[in-house]
Amino acid sequence: MTDLTAIQDSLQARLSSKRVVFWHDLASEYAADLDALDVGGVNVIRVVDNEFGVKNTILADHASKHLVYRSGDIPRGTANWLLDLELAYGVFTADKTSMLQQELGLNDPALLPVIEQHQKFFTANSRKQALEKLLSDRDDAARLRAKMCQVLVKASGNKLTDIVRELLVENAAGKSTKFDDLVTFGLDQFFWDGLASIYKYPSTTPTMDDFVLWMFSRAIEDFASSTPDEFRNIRSDFSALRYDVRTQGVMTTLASRAADALDVQSKIEHRDYRELATITIFEEVDRKVIVDLAAAVATHSVTPREVADVVRQRQHSLWSAKYTKLYEAIQSASELLAATAALPHAIASAAVGLEKYQSDWFRIDQHYRWFTYAHQTADFQKPLEALKAEVDKQYANKYLYDFGGLWQQALEPLSEWKSAVLAPQAKFFDRHVAPVVKDGRTKVVVIISDGMRYEIAEELASKIRSEDRFDASLSAVLGSLPSYTQLGMASLLPQSNLELDPEGLPVLADGKPTNGTTNRDKILHAVKGHAITAAEVLAMPGSELRELYTKHQIFYVYHDRIDAAGDKAPTERTVFEAAEETLREVLQLVKKWTNANATNILITADHGFLYQDTPLEQAYYVSETPQGDAVTKTNRRYVLGRSLKPSPSFMTFTSVQAGLAGDIDIQIPKSIHRIPQPGAGTRYVHGGASLQEVVVPVISVNKKRKSDVRPVNVDLMPETDKITTGQLAVKLLQREAVTDKIHSRQVRLGLYVGDTLISDQPVLTFDSASDDQRARYQKAVLYLTQDADQYNSRPVELRLEEPIPNTTQWKSFSKGNYTIKRSFSTDFDF
Repeated sequence: MTDLTAIQDSLQARLSSKRVVFWHDLASEYAADLDALDVGGVNVIRVVDNEFGVKNTILADHASKHLVYRSGDIPRGTANWLLDLELAYGVFTADKTSMLQQELGLNDPALLPVIEQHQKFFTANSRKQALEKLLSDRDDAARLRAKMCQVLVKASGNKLTDIVRELLVENAAGKSTKFDDLVTFGLDQFFWDGLASIYKYPSTTPTMDDFVLWMFSRAIEDFASSTPDEFRNIRSDFSALRYDVRTQGVMTTLASRAADALDVQSKIEHRDYRELATITIFEEVDRKVIVDLAAAVATHSVTPREVADVVRQRQHSLWSAKYTKLYEAIQSASELLAATAALPHAIASAAVGLEKYQSDWFRIDQHYRWFTYAHQTADFQKPLEALKAEVDKQYANKYLYDFGGLWQQALEPLSEWKSAVLAPQAKFFDRHVAPVVKDGRTKVVVIISDGMRYEIAEELASKIRSEDRFDASLSAVLGSLPSYTQLGMASLLPQSNLELDPEGLPVLADGKPTNGTTNRDKILHAVKGHAITAAEVLAMPGSELRELYTKHQIFYVYHDRIDAAGDKAPTERTVFEAAEETLREVLQLVKKWTNANATNILITADHGFLYQDTPLEQAYYVSETPQGDAVTKTNRRYVLGRSLKPSPSFMTFTSVQAGLAGDIDIQIPKSIHRIPQPGAGTRYVHGGASLQEVVVPVISVNKKRKSDVRPVNVDLMPETDKITTGQLAVKLLQREAVTDKIHSRQVRLGLYVGDTLISDQPVLTFDSASDDQRARYQKAVLYLTQDADQYNSRPVELRLEEPIPNTTQWKSFSKGNYTIKRSFSTDFDF
């Protein structure tokens, strides 16, 4: 028997909102208990052949509340004299199913079988209460079961994709608790019916593992079917799971499992990497594309433009986080090999060489660094070995050695170390610092990063410009010879003449030693300046740095990552890693100083460097030993002494010819040659006159008041305003090239009617830096889902959305209008 207390509570609840409650007790179960029920001051009326009197009482007394109890067989239709009142006020019954229906506020009689079939679901108040919060007057039997599924799997919604998402997450974790609950409460067949009807999953013995395999087997074929639109719904939901950052990890796990079962490796073994470029699901595809693309680049059989197209398509691979470095490495290798092949066969003059290095040739060094660092830090290096061998050969032999020889020929006519196109490094303070501070009030911060060569500075300037409200301009000075730390650092200080010690240390500025932060601070003190290390600044609280900024007019900040790594044999092969750290730390320094109210910041270096990631051949060493009255200092890239003997292996400068005071002679091995020396490293060197060593960067940084960065403009280029099939092909144009201030844009497309999504949501990345508009077009295909069926001949909206930073949400920034003009078949809704 149903608990009397529950009946009493239900009756009280109904009477609180209704004046009259009719209670039908067909089996007369509660006839004896009626008088014991506590329903307050309600008029309890038993119907015993007195229907007319009951009706008269109810209609005459509008003030009182009435509980009308009827037992036994109740006349049907017009034979029931109280039918009109029962229809008006509703009927209460005390069987479990009806009690539940009434408790949940579900008035549709069609829902009774659902409640009856799944009574076990309602035995726990937690489930019942969770369901009650989701219910709506518009729920039918399918929607009610879907919401029960939602409660059991703890999904965010009751659509099939919401339920599937939770079950896939569980399946990827090797668990089945949520699915087991569907079985326990008799909802598993409803779920499988939904997969069969909506996704067209055909199994007669379905399991989650089998469904996962089926889903990925369809995905590798791009959901192709001989029946139009057969897989439109699974295509759409797979895409949603695929691009949702919340489920990408789940999808990679499932994809790995599916790839083994489906033997994806053998299926793609003989396919061309260009055909595979658009398949972004399986790791095996990434590995094959990388292997084949690297081989094509190594044999010079693919252009940089073609490589860039493939790399762009791979950006949306499920495995992009794992393989991005390798794709970037291949692209850098492609650019490097093309640039090396395009090098001229002669350099007209030193001035031309210095200008061309700043405008073009530095890119070869930059691409070599990017490629080498990516190769060093990638997990999947083996496929790049042949490409690395080719890159190293072209970079070291053709670029550094052969082209370095051409640069040496351009230097041969020089009788002094100076240039008409680059000011000497020793004039840095006079030309870059003094003009800023001449009014006695304006302050300047100079950040000096030891060994930061021009190509690294170019990347740093780009990174700074890409920050909101920051501007950075890059120029260069001609580094002092020899291009080593002590002379380079001294050249940047305020001074009128520099003099070398015979041993190279210390370098004297106007007779004062310049080695170490303390000595440099003394020199700067004379111009209201202060020397400090980058480590001190980075460790300093913002308030303390702001206070320090008020006390001096000029700050020299000394940063050392690159040279510290490169100058030591055990760490010289980490020099490109040190360059990455330098980019990160110097940008951090810039932001920290601007937060301390600095508005004028200069970034420069003491010298550049040569580096190759391969052992040096014997031909890279000079065969002669430096000779002279006194050879006082010998380094791999320079010699100091008195009355040094001229030699065809060396360039020889007196102090005066090098723009220095004193009587020390300087010899530099020609081109990129080294002087054999015991110990120390050989791959990383500086001190000579190569372009990489002596084109010293100067970055001028300013902070603006207004925001000056924005995403690139992307426009829809419609070719029709009608959708006549189950898919819509669209073309989009990236309006301008991506620059430091115009950032790339990720765009998600989707067709909507109001808030209802009726298509899948492909994601495109617009990041082309090409000035050729034709290279900035992209195409996408949107596939309509079953929800589109009900909107035939109705307007729909194509929305272009972009991610909201630091969230998983998207916002619309553009749209296009279309009308659906086609016939649809109707699928079962889950």
